This record gives sequence, structure tokens and C-alpha cells, in this order.
Amino acid sequence: MSERILDVRNLSVTFGDNPPAVNAVSFDIKAGETVALVGESGSGKSVTALSTVGLLPDSARITGSANYRGTEMIGADKPTLRRVRGNDISFIFQEPMTSLNPLHTMEKQIGESIALHQGLVGAAARARILELLNKVGIRDPESRLNNYPHQFSGGQRQRIMIAMALANGPDLLIADEPTTAVDVTIQAQILDLLADLQKTEGMGLLFITHDLAIVRKIADRVFVMQAGQIVESGETRDIFKNPQHPYTQKLLAAEPSGRPDPVPQNAKEVVRTEEMRVWFPIKRGVMRKVVGHIKAVNDATFDIRESETLGIVGESGSGKTTLALGVMRLLSSQGRIVFLGSDVQSLKSRQLRPLRKDMQMVFQDPYGSLSPRLTIEQIVAEGLDVQGLEPGQDKRQMVADILTETGLSPDMMSRYPHEFSGGQRQRIAIARAMILRPRLVILDEPTSALDMTVQVQIVDLLRDLQKKHKLAYLFISHDLKVVRALSHKVLVMKQGDIVEQGAGDAVFDNPQTEYTKTLMRAAFDLAAG
Repeated sequence: MSERILDVRNLSVTFGDNPPAVNAVSFDIKAGETVALVGESGSGKSVTALSTVGLLPDSARITGSANYRGTEMIGADKPTLRRVRGNDISFIFQEPMTSLNPLHTMEKQIGESIALHQGLVGAAARARILELLNKVGIRDPESRLNNYPHQFSGGQRQRIMIAMALANGPDLLIADEPTTAVDVTIQAQILDLLADLQKTEGMGLLFITHDLAIVRKIADRVFVMQAGQIVESGETRDIFKNPQHPYTQKLLAAEPSGRPDPVPQNAKEVVRTEEMRVWFPIKRGVMRKVVGHIKAVNDATFDIRESETLGIVGESGSGKTTLALGVMRLLSSQGRIVFLGSDVQSLKSRQLRPLRKDMQMVFQDPYGSLSPRLTIEQIVAEGLDVQGLEPGQDKRQMVADILTETGLSPDMMSRYPHEFSGGQRQRIAIARAMILRPRLVILDEPTSALDMTVQVQIVDLLRDLQKKHKLAYLFISHDLKVVRALSHKVLVMKQGDIVEQGAGDAVFDNPQTEYTKTLMRAAFDLAAG
């Protein structure tokens, strides 16, 4: 029987006069074992994990026990916590942009932990950093050591966080949604990497996730949480084969399915690009002479019609978001962009403004894209304030109507973003885009950070809105199950190039390029467990 690394007993956490966020939770983790904490947002998964290493704010009242190899972590003094955290127990957090220091380079951030716990500096530290970055799939890491967090894609930032967590060879790794923003091929690599580390070093892993496909692949045991309590636990194969609790059954049944409605034969073209390129100049020297280009998007040619969805897939850094920003004219590009029959490539900002209401964007992270200082009414109405109201329009009534249409109550208008769940915030972001009745909506990873049950709801909402308003969607995602459920056509990108495109079912069922085949295997082998 393997030795217990972490033993949690009757752990409860409360904040103020609110009901317990965690209520009498008990579980343990053995050396070399993966334990998964599964549940929707707000179920208490992250609070449970944070409490075991003293990372909750002082306002939290914690009772019970979290014993790490004989050391009680609940109520431990600061020297004990500093000794254990980052060395014996490491964390991978869900949102890398808020965890990485925007003022420090990657080399400095990863090197800080290595210097503190291992004493490595200089060439030895750099060699270890490069080894870690290679392991987690950062291409050409030597050239990226002096880059800052904002110079990496979301998936790349998450890989850097994983490299930092693995730097000191931890005894226990607590991974809080570590693959949320990572594409399917890198997700498979990360999971294989974690499995290899467990085998070679006997590392325990507490894996927090809403993605049951990952749980099926890597977890030895599963603990299902709902409203702060563990409602079901057991061996992974038993949980998936014969779930007992209704909540577990609901989670297992939640998966985007079906296919989009056919596009009408007479559907009008909304947007078309012809050999669009987005290249960023590399300037050096005192005179800032252009010595080369970063070729983010090369010769992109595609079209989208009314009621049609074009899905764009590819690994992080492949150029998906850059392509979308080019179409929106938020980045400079070369080539033709024809929007609603007009070539908009040469239009100035003032000339573009009237067209902006017809092209809207929903971003990956709704919490980051919604102003925390504005009410929901102000956020959703912002586009109306910019574009102006037509005679007879009632702004407040229009906000109420669009909130209702996107599945929110108009009674919520006076609230602020922090008062909503992740799924509700994404609905608010969709409402903000939809209130102007656009013709084209660009959706950049709109479901990646959402629970599986909420993902299904958002997919259904997008389908309903598309059918009702004949919307054209450009849908970016690394979740191929969601792409298949929504997309009429699929475009596959790799390092700025479109390597394959065609009808959705054709690309999924009979991929032509080796790269597309690799993406499909990574996604659907994972789903099959």
C-alpha cells in the first residue's frame, strides 16, 4: 500500500455569515496516485485545494485537518508553509495571466523558484529552464526567455505555469484546471508528462477539473463535489461505469452534441477574405530598421455566409485569434477583406465606425473583458451609447430584452460582473455583442473556461441566436467536440498557415493532412479514455 502524502479530514471553510464553501470534506492522496476533484464552478473544489497549503485569505474560517506527511497544514506557521509550498507541494493555477508577473521575463520568473529551492543560478539555472520549457511544448525556448507574459498566447502562458510548478520536482502537485486554455495536442502532451513524472518520481497529483474526459484518462480515484460537499467518490472506472448520484449522472451526460442546421441555399455572403496576411515587422538598431517579419497569418482565403459557422482550430500560437482580429480590422493586414459586399481593407477608422455594429466579438475570458466598475446595464448598453439610438428606441428596454434572450433576468441589470458565475458572465458578453444586432460575430474560445453543463447551454444558446437572426459566426476553439457541434465548415491552422479547410463533417471524418489527423486523434482518443 502506497504511503499517504496528503490526508484531509472533515475540512470545512466558511466566509463571513455565508453557508460553508466547503463542508466536512475528507479525502487522501497516495504517492504516485492521481485523485480528481470534479464539480461545477462554485462547488468548492479550488477552495478545498487552496486551504490545504494556507493560500486562503484571513477572512476564511477553516476547521478540520490537512496533514502533509505528518505536518499539519491547517494553522501552520509561515516558515512551515514557505518550506512546503512551491517545493514539496506545487500549484498550477487556472488563469496564468493573473499568476504571472507582467513586469518579469519568463527566465526570471521560472528561475526565481529554482534559485530559492535548489540554489541554481546562471548557466545551470538556464539549462534547467530550457529543459522545462521544452518538456511543456514551448517552441524555440531559447529565443523566448526574455519575453514577457503578454507576448505569449493563452495556451503558451499555461504551459509556462506548468513548467514553473514542475521546476523543483514536487512531492505533490495540485493542478487547478491546468489544461483549460491548452489545445488538444498540448493537453495530451501535458497529461502524458504528468503521468511520466508520477511513474519516475512517485509524485502525487490532485487534479481539479470540470473536464470528465481528462478524469477518465488520468485519475485513479474521483471525488465529485456539489455545493461544498463530496456527493460521490470511488475508483474512476466504477464512477464512469455506474454513477450513483444524480449529480454525477448529470455531469457525465453533459457534452455538446448534434450538428448545426443546414445553411439556406440562398444565404448571402457576409464576409470574404482573399490572401489575407498579418505580418508583424521585426525592427532592430538605432534607426529601427525592419530586418524581418513574424508571419502570424499567411494568405488566408475563406468566406462565411448568413446562418453559417466557420470553425477555426489549431494549436496555441497558430494564428487563430490574429486571423480573427485581422478580419475585424483590429490588426493591420494585407489582402482583401470584403464585408457585406464592400472592400473594407482600405477604410479609415472613421469610415469603419458605422460598420462596427455589424461585426462584434465575444472574448475567451469574460471576467477580463467586462469592466468591474460598470453595472451589467452599462456594459450591455455600451455599444448603443457609441452607435446611437434610432428614433423611438428605449435603451433600458433593449437591454432588458437582450438579457432575456440570452437567458438572464432583467432584474440583474444593477449588478456587477463579480456577482455572476463564469457561465453568466459569458452570457453577458454575448448579450453585449448581440444588442447591436450584428451580422458577423467572432467567438474566441467562448466556452473553454466553462463547466461541461454550462458549455452545453452556451452551445444551445448560440445555435438559437444564429437561427433567429441569421448570424454568421467565426468560431475559434481548441475543443473539437464543441467545434463539431457548431460548425458548418472547419479551417485548420498551423504556424500561421491554413493547412486544411472544408465541410465540417468531411474534415472531422476524413482529415487529409497529418497535422489535422494528429489534432483529431488527440481530441477523440482523450474523449474515449
